[in-house]
Amino acid sequence: MQPQWVPTEQDIADARITDFAKFVEARTGVATSDYHELWQWSVDELADFWHAVWDYFELGNVAGDVLASAEMPGAQWFPGTRLNYVDQIVRQFRSDRPAIIAASEDTPLREVSWAELIDNTAAFTQTLRSLGVQAGDRVAGYLPNIPEAVVAFLATASIGAIWSACGQDYSAKAALDRLGQLEPTVLITADGYRFGGKAHDKRDDIATLQAGLGTLRATIAVSQLGLDVPDATPWRDAISYDEAAPAVITTAAVDFDHPLWIVFSSGTTGLPKGIVHGHGGVLLEHLKAIALQSDIGVDDTFFWYTSPSWMMWNFQVSGLLVGATIVCYDGSPTHPATDGLWRIAAETRTTVLGTSPGYVLACIKAGVVPRSEHDLSALRSVGISGSALPTSSALWLTENAGDGAQINSISGGTDVVSAFVGGSRMVPAWPGELSTRFLGTALDAFDGTGQPVRDEVGELVITKPMPSMPVSFWNDPDGKRYHDAYFDMYPGVWRHGDWITITDRNTVLVHGRSDSTLNRHGIRMGSADIYQSVEGLPEIAEALVIGAEQPDGGYWMPLFVVLAPGAELTEELKTRISTLIRTEVSPRHVPDEILVAPGIPHTRTGKKLEVPIKKLFQGAEADRVVERSAVDNPDLLDWYAAVRPATS
Repeated sequence: MQPQWVPTEQDIADARITDFAKFVEARTGVATSDYHELWQWSVDELADFWHAVWDYFELGNVAGDVLASAEMPGAQWFPGTRLNYVDQIVRQFRSDRPAIIAASEDTPLREVSWAELIDNTAAFTQTLRSLGVQAGDRVAGYLPNIPEAVVAFLATASIGAIWSACGQDYSAKAALDRLGQLEPTVLITADGYRFGGKAHDKRDDIATLQAGLGTLRATIAVSQLGLDVPDATPWRDAISYDEAAPAVITTAAVDFDHPLWIVFSSGTTGLPKGIVHGHGGVLLEHLKAIALQSDIGVDDTFFWYTSPSWMMWNFQVSGLLVGATIVCYDGSPTHPATDGLWRIAAETRTTVLGTSPGYVLACIKAGVVPRSEHDLSALRSVGISGSALPTSSALWLTENAGDGAQINSISGGTDVVSAFVGGSRMVPAWPGELSTRFLGTALDAFDGTGQPVRDEVGELVITKPMPSMPVSFWNDPDGKRYHDAYFDMYPGVWRHGDWITITDRNTVLVHGRSDSTLNRHGIRMGSADIYQSVEGLPEIAEALVIGAEQPDGGYWMPLFVVLAPGAELTEELKTRISTLIRTEVSPRHVPDEILVAPGIPHTRTGKKLEVPIKKLFQGAEADRVVERSAVDNPDLLDWYAAVRPATS
């Protein structure tokens, strides 16, 4: 196999990470000849590395130690050092490029200048202060992906209050399950959002949300759809977003680990866990991931298709930390046609585009050829997150995206609000693989005894702390839930819950969640390998494979397929599917049955519900294996419950 993208000498010379390596050599005398040597130094000398990142980006004085304790959980980063995440954004002020480009399905592009962003943030900060919001208070957002959401977050953070948000695709109940835990003082919302050519009126859900959030002092309303305010609902008492008075930006200095935001786990097995991240940890991790790993800077337009419910929204906002222009899109990636995302990328002159394997597959099946149909001459990198990118999809991107664009598949999680592995302008990109481990990320693959393994499947672990690991879980005073989530299997080592393989060329393959691993005849395999093969067939829209141990000692491994329009599951198609799995994956993982399903249930952030469906097939009741409000189509759970084997 050949790499699909190889950096030129000029790519490497121009990369921000190369400049950083020179900076490290000048201050420490450590010369590194390639990326892997730099990575090795960054994890061997963890405190020196993060101190170098701090100084490279000129973040100010360090009050004392960089890493006072490396014990996990409970690592102590930069004790005594004070800062504010927002200060780094204010420092990027410029007049030659916009800070934000707002895109929508049915309105022209709208640019928000850096002056507008900072002035609007200052005005909104003043509004929050006038409502009595103080450091440590929670401010909740129920908003689409619009510039006003960015302003509300930055204003909240500038005070030292804590931001948390849900996209408006969440029902009122799903939003309450998350935001209701936080007892917020202010709710910031909009009358609705656009998706798939339709305007979705959220005023009734907002009234339900207001009634359920008993600690609210005020609601601040953005008119996104221009709907009238009904007199009969609490919405009429909302403060207009546009009423904010002009002010000068000021920020409150807070401790390094002072909470910046609370993001939530998927909530598939109960109330979603509130994951708290600190100002300093996010600032350092995102500067590293965005500037050094992704090579995003002042000349870039950064567009990741996301929503405020997903950590990639937080990650994209951090593009402002390096002076990049970010794109906020309120709409469907496939509106008015499958190539919708590529059209917006062309119109905004996007240089770094982020999407998902599912969207890429949809483009392949629709016969989209982005580089022929749109002007993507500005595009130099396509990022992929959410799940593993199949080899065939990676090669399609190389052939059909922008000329010479780097394909940069990343993997990490809401837990650290960043990536563990991904790309670099210093290393090649290989189809079906993630290019390298990120700097400062001591990622390894462990077997069941806690020993490192290479070129074989192991548990993804992080053996040394990262600054953006959670400060805590919300409402977890003794830290037990936090400990049990990551540190119960290997004491003192973060177990992430993914199966990976680290290859001899230091790339990484992600096989899927380790708690949903297929284990047939003692051979373990991640479900992603099967999806990569089966979902490439034109007749298959999506697939779900489950391996469930049965009470009689048996093992049932069905493959559920959602058919493309007009397709039928004939015996010939079943044979082709089985042959494909046998030849491309493993003969031992040909499914026991292939069944047509009406759909595949996902979390609200798009991940397939493998573990809950497995538990369902092992006899659990649907309402006990998953919180229905956390599922994109909860009615599908009843269908799967009806088809589980009689022995369960």
